[in-house]
Amino acid sequence: MTEEAIEKENAAITKAYKELLKVSYTTLTDDDKKLIRKAFEVALDGHKDQRRKSGEAYIFHPIAVAKIVAQEIGLDATSIAAALLHDVVEDNPAYEISDIEHQFGPIIATIVEGLTKISSLSKEKDMNVSLQAENFRKMLLTLNDDVRVIIIKIADRLHNMQTMDSMRPDKQEKIASETLYIYAPLAHRIGLYNIKTKLEDLSLKYTDPDVYNDIVFKIKESKEEQDLYISQFSEVIKNSLNKESLAYTIKGRPKSIFSIRKKMQKQGVSFDEVYDKFAIRIIYASEPATEKFIAWKIYSIVTDHFRPNPIRLRDWISSPKSTGYEALHITVMGPKGRWVEVQIRSERMNEIAEKGYAAHYKYKQEGEKEDNLEAWINKLQEALENPDTNAVDFVEQFKLNLYSKEIFVFTPAGELKSLPKGATSLDFAFNIHTEVGMKTRGAKVNGKLVPLNHILESGDQVDIITSDTAKPNANWLDYATTARSRSKIKSALKEDKKRIAEDGKEILRRKLKQLKVNLNEASINELVSFFKIKTSLDLFYRVGIGTIDNNMLKDYASSRSNALMSFIKSKISRKTTIKKEEIEREEITTNYDSLVFGKEEEKLDYKLASCCNPIPGDDVFGFLTVSEGIKVHKKNCPNALSLQSNYAYRIMIAKWADSSQQEFLAQIVITGIDHIGLVNDITKIISENMHVNMKSISFESEGGLFSGKINVVVKNNTLLKKLLDKLKKINGIDKVTRL
Repeated sequence: MTEEAIEKENAAITKAYKELLKVSYTTLTDDDKKLIRKAFEVALDGHKDQRRKSGEAYIFHPIAVAKIVAQEIGLDATSIAAALLHDVVEDNPAYEISDIEHQFGPIIATIVEGLTKISSLSKEKDMNVSLQAENFRKMLLTLNDDVRVIIIKIADRLHNMQTMDSMRPDKQEKIASETLYIYAPLAHRIGLYNIKTKLEDLSLKYTDPDVYNDIVFKIKESKEEQDLYISQFSEVIKNSLNKESLAYTIKGRPKSIFSIRKKMQKQGVSFDEVYDKFAIRIIYASEPATEKFIAWKIYSIVTDHFRPNPIRLRDWISSPKSTGYEALHITVMGPKGRWVEVQIRSERMNEIAEKGYAAHYKYKQEGEKEDNLEAWINKLQEALENPDTNAVDFVEQFKLNLYSKEIFVFTPAGELKSLPKGATSLDFAFNIHTEVGMKTRGAKVNGKLVPLNHILESGDQVDIITSDTAKPNANWLDYATTARSRSKIKSALKEDKKRIAEDGKEILRRKLKQLKVNLNEASINELVSFFKIKTSLDLFYRVGIGTIDNNMLKDYASSRSNALMSFIKSKISRKTTIKKEEIEREEITTNYDSLVFGKEEEKLDYKLASCCNPIPGDDVFGFLTVSEGIKVHKKNCPNALSLQSNYAYRIMIAKWADSSQQEFLAQIVITGIDHIGLVNDITKIISENMHVNMKSISFESEGGLFSGKINVVVKNNTLLKKLLDKLKKINGIDKVTRL
């Protein structure tokens, strides 16, 4: 670099540092500024020889992360300093945690150590274990050190997502999938709603750029019309609000790109058909004593002017979400017959919604009881520290619980408990205490006896009946939905299974001795194969509970010499029973090479995943399975996010090559208003398309509406899209989608 360029860069670094001090959410004292300055100087020295992939000096990254921590999340000087130092120990061997502790004290050292642990998690590749899932689990374990570790890590991820343009596309996709899979739900759960939205939108930008850019363009196009609508809506209620002498602001909040995309997918509609693309937020000033009263007064004023939708009232003031979120949400019929969501929040509630953790603690009263975030971390800790929990299962369950909607139920003593929507009476028992869950015999909801799989609703009062003789059984896993309860049940069943298996092993040893067979590694492997079970533990367990009896063991002994042949024959016979559709698909994938893999575009054997049935033209990727070779999935497959995130090292770049001779099966679902000649119109359009062959068609009609399924054979995605567009134009057709 030239001297001029170095000077220019140094000026930009100084400017970024000064900006960091200006934007801090908390008021910084002189001591705070000294601490931040010291951390900045150490970070500057620690990263002096480093540059990012974009070419800029690495120090811009920790400054940017610290700025997110200071401005958007609103943490204190300790956290800002830790954010500046978060990569120093990992990236520079000259610095150790002991150096950080010596210069900055134990709290900052603990946070930096937690962040270093996360960054240096093992990158080894193992086909049988998802290291990514295990890494997430270890990352969450740092919550025990200090919740700020996770919060700074989320800020670090946000800045990485904002600066990914210089990375390879496959790397972008992997990081974006991982972000959607775990970091966005974590931000949501900690109450960082603004950051969650940014992470989701940026993830969509890299996982589905065409859709992202299309929605961005359409939002810009409709902004003027949206602003006018918000202004018209606000004018109607302003006079009434002013008469009450309220201090307030009214803002229009556009829905995020990701949530619009989600709505389009869920409802099967276009961008123009998504009716609630924005919400109106009324933020009012108030004293703590009158906060709730004013919220309901504003609710009354809004509903005096606009008719509310009675089933869309959300009162999170009386019962705040477990994230700490408080607000009144109502959906009203606005001008021009459009539904509008109105969010009513005090300035305090708005700060908590914007800043989450930091604002919550700013407003926390002295001596206030354990808050929801702390309670959640404590429960999470129990699940995390269970050594028997499979990492992938844990992360899947944990992720579901992060995003799940909430219900509020009461204990017999009237204490309010928050549970994920869909939780059962058994989940409630484990929510009270692990021991209560383990000894559950039954439950009463609102005074009536209910089964353990009874789904609870907000407002229920639940009384758990326990017994010292009760213990978990395998059916309980069908009754429980939360990560906490499922983890405890699995652990109990595993322990029970181990005890029975130990007894079973001794029983098996005695019985085999009578049959002149020694129990050793070879005979155990033969038995596992003979009875077609997975592990020796399963074998001993089945002997222990009696499902493998004397007669079955005699059969094994008599056919022992032919065991290998029997095993091979059984494999062959099983293969011959594969369904006709699978054989056809197998023929397609072996007779024709239509996909190429990796940068070298190699032609490899593969199978098409049955969960998403990709066809030529679909965006796809290859997934290297343990036992079935390469499986090809669509990029928007329901399982794609989990695979990309948990097993990124097994993902292969894939693209369609010449597939002109191939044909693929696709299923189309059509709904609309029934009328005479409709089926004829549909079949006529399909038959007019030269390159589409209709295999089957079925229709149902009820109450003037129809729904139908059509199986067609097409050569590629382009032809299918043309067909769908033509079908949509038929009079009476409402929706046409590919299943």
